[in-house]
Amino acid sequence: MSRLRAAPSSSETNAPADTNVAEYSVSEISGALKRTVEETYGHVRVRGEISGYRGPHSSGHAYFALKDDRSRLEAVVWRTSFTKLAFKPEEGLEVIVTGKLTTFPGSSKYQIVIEAMEPAGAGALMALLNERKVRLEAEGLFAEARKRPLPFMPRVVGVVTSPTGAVIRDIRHRISDRFPLHLLVWPVRVQGDTAAAEVVAAIEGFNAIGPGGKLPRPDVLIVARGGGSLEDLWSFNDEAVVRAAAASAIPLISAVGHETDWTLIDHAADRRAPTPTGAAEMAVPVRADLVATLAAMDARAGAAISRGLQAERRTVAALARALPSADTLLAMPRRRLDEADAGLGRSLRILLSDRRRLLADAGAQLSPSRLEAALRDKHADLRHADSRTLHAMEAGLARRRHTLDRLGSAFRPNIVAARSDQARHRLETTADRLDRAAAALLERRRSALSGSWRMAASLDPRQVLERGYAIVRGAGDVPITRAEDLVPGSRFEIEFARGHKRPALALDVTGEAPEAPTAKPARTARRARRMEAETVQGDLF
Repeated sequence: MSRLRAAPSSSETNAPADTNVAEYSVSEISGALKRTVEETYGHVRVRGEISGYRGPHSSGHAYFALKDDRSRLEAVVWRTSFTKLAFKPEEGLEVIVTGKLTTFPGSSKYQIVIEAMEPAGAGALMALLNERKVRLEAEGLFAEARKRPLPFMPRVVGVVTSPTGAVIRDIRHRISDRFPLHLLVWPVRVQGDTAAAEVVAAIEGFNAIGPGGKLPRPDVLIVARGGGSLEDLWSFNDEAVVRAAAASAIPLISAVGHETDWTLIDHAADRRAPTPTGAAEMAVPVRADLVATLAAMDARAGAAISRGLQAERRTVAALARALPSADTLLAMPRRRLDEADAGLGRSLRILLSDRRRLLADAGAQLSPSRLEAALRDKHADLRHADSRTLHAMEAGLARRRHTLDRLGSAFRPNIVAARSDQARHRLETTADRLDRAAAALLERRRSALSGSWRMAASLDPRQVLERGYAIVRGAGDVPITRAEDLVPGSRFEIEFARGHKRPALALDVTGEAPEAPTAKPARTARRARRMEAETVQGDLF
């Protein structure tokens, strides 16, 4: 991979004289990363599952992501490439894409610009699954979620195998070499009619041992057998053996046959070993390695602590040299304090002089003769206001009495009854006219609404489809109205009555599809887009 390099910015001329580290702007470093990624990878092929696809954008580009079980890669298909894809992307589809890696400086992301896409298929299939394996797997006996981790350092190991033969000797020698501990052997037949029942009894017997008894309870079990033919290993495909291994409360290692041999107990066990010796290596660690690892970790921890202390000491010393002295830090505050102290006395004297002058001016205005004159003026104003208020009350009372007398003469009983009859007659006439006007208006609105519905029904294109017509739509759901727009080999869609749609393929005059696509569909697609821009069929509803 090429190194990341970028031209130094103009701000390098202002860098401090005591450093030679280049200074870059954000745009410069983003551009350098973009060039590095594009020049290093070029065209790549990536396999992954489409995620986040919601169809093409209004601009014609498509944005989504490719992911697997651990990573995610942003992807984009430009409009010009999207129309040339052999098939359109779909959410959750596993594909193999070809394109160029690039970066998007606006958000510090890298992405792949896809130019070609092809399906990756359904993947490899598991071979030779019999009826028993399918049924047990459906019950969840082979699920990875139920498998438990093996103990790191067991104290007791239980072995279910034949007491004679090379298997038990290999396990004993390997455990003795790696980490000597207590080994319990439950002897069983590993071949024959009774082998399955004996293996089930051994697994259940080890699980029945209680903790703290005379016989120690194993921390891990090993079910082992040497290699052989399918008939020789058939006992370990027995359903009872598989269920016993799956139900074991003690973690179980299956070591049946050689590395290429597989039995159903391998799927139900917590771990599968390729050989009995490999099972012993899985069950116990190497004591010498543990001791060496602890010693190395202790040495590394001591060295790391020492290096950390040295680094902290150097950092503290460097920071101490960079800090200014106390006199330097307090010089400016001390000067500002002295200036404030000198100006405070002058300000207090000036303020006190101003307050004394204002007090003297206010005291000169408060003489006894001035107060008596002001009091006499207030008494005169009060007497004048009292006389005006009395006069106004008498005049208002006279007006109220005159108004009351006039109203009493106007509201005689016969006049009131006549006016009441006239008002009642006008009210009844107005109510009749209002009812007739409301009924007429309602009838006119009903007539207008019925006419509008009849007009809408006559213009509804679905009514035309009910009479046997159909609508032909091409790429982009654009209606095709001329026969020359249907190029042999192009795909289109026919819409019938009640919303039913059927895909179709245009054939030539001989009734056969063309052998290879030509450049004409591209012109048809452009004509369809031009027709879509010129004539857009609306919807009345």
